Amino acid sequence: MASISSLGIGSGLDLNGLLDQLNEAERGKLAPIERQIETQQVKISAYGELQGALSGFQSAANALNDASLYQSLSTSVSGEAVSAAATADASVGSYVVDVETLASAGSYATARLEGIESIDEPVVSSGGELNLEFTHAGEEGTSVPVSIADNASLADIRDAINAEDAGVTASIVNDGDGHRLALMSTETGREASITGMDWSDLTKADGVSFSETAKAVDVVGENALLNVNGIAISSATNQVEGAIEGVTLNLNQEGTSTVAVEQDARAVREAVVGFVEGFNALKGTINELTAFDGDAESAGELLGDSAVRSIEGRLRSVLSGGVAAGEGGFSMLNDIGISLKLDGTLEIDQDRLDSVIANDQDKLSDFFAGDSATGGLAGQVSETVTQLSGTHGALGGAISGAESRIESLNERYLRMEQSIEATLTRYRTQFGQLDGMIAQMNQTSDYLMQQFDMMNAQLGRD
Repeated sequence: MASISSLGIGSGLDLNGLLDQLNEAERGKLAPIERQIETQQVKISAYGELQGALSGFQSAANALNDASLYQSLSTSVSGEAVSAAATADASVGSYVVDVETLASAGSYATARLEGIESIDEPVVSSGGELNLEFTHAGEEGTSVPVSIADNASLADIRDAINAEDAGVTASIVNDGDGHRLALMSTETGREASITGMDWSDLTKADGVSFSETAKAVDVVGENALLNVNGIAISSATNQVEGAIEGVTLNLNQEGTSTVAVEQDARAVREAVVGFVEGFNALKGTINELTAFDGDAESAGELLGDSAVRSIEGRLRSVLSGGVAAGEGGFSMLNDIGISLKLDGTLEIDQDRLDSVIANDQDKLSDFFAGDSATGGLAGQVSETVTQLSGTHGALGGAISGAESRIESLNERYLRMEQSIEATLTRYRTQFGQLDGMIAQMNQTSDYLMQQFDMMNAQLGRD
């Protein structure tokens, strides 16, 4: 608050300094409210950290709550001829893949164009349709027309072809003695192969012709040839689907590879380990937020917080409660090699878990995923976290409560500020009145002293 500089002029008193001291003393009443607001803000930040850890654990639980996880397959490939990827439709087994020939794209180059020195000189005088032919060995194929303008150059024709979705890319080749228009099929395989061009609808420019000696070059595209477990297969592309049900083969080179399709034990194991690590990370966050160091006299932001105790209790109850299991099924975490330690964290018996994943994935699926969204342990954990984080849950309610307290404290702070300002305004008025009164008294005193001095001087002359 700014001081009024004229205060004290009349009385000679340091009323500005006194008013500043009173202002500081009054504003000291705001400090407890500020500390309470800061405490609630720290709590909200800590709740946010806890919420993040809970969300991470829930994500790990959701991964285990997906029944398709336990049906996923993986492929392993020996040899460099192919690579492979399997879907859930694949069947477990081993397949020998022998790649005889890779699929290739066809190409076609015109005869050398004579009568032009530059690719920008007109090649045709009258435009029309240039037909790209996809025909081979006398078989009836397809023809794709490309519109060519009057007086088009070789460069113009190339650009017109490339502007169309014609199934080829065009370029210009200089063979050392002249120019040719070269086309390459954009797809591999015999049926997609470009095999010729029909210029009959175009009129060549004067002096322009195709060479009789440097003739057109036609390289036919080929299908990939392979066999799987002795069965011959032809494919227009090097990505082969359907040769093995549910498996996509990518042909890399000629040769032989063995493709093994098996249950994806690694994905299941990573999901289970992620679940344990997610819970242990949550437990670590809770320990940090509720820690107390007697030597340093420091405490975590949520030490003694009831919401934290409720969260720990609910999760411990779910994890230790298990699920209802059918005959021979798993009902407790201990059954699959996961135990709850004395410090509250989870621990994995690696050998037991590996055995379960290798031999009992169906039972593992029943245990974690169940037959409904919340039928398995993972679903129960996820649902519990959702409830805890909801508006009426332990964590959601704690966050809402802290936010409400901050709002209430901010209102109280504003009212207190207004009260302090009113008090200081009253002090300013009173100090101003005091300053004026003392100034008036000083003036009266000075007047009386002057009168006394005059009287004394008069008496001295008499």
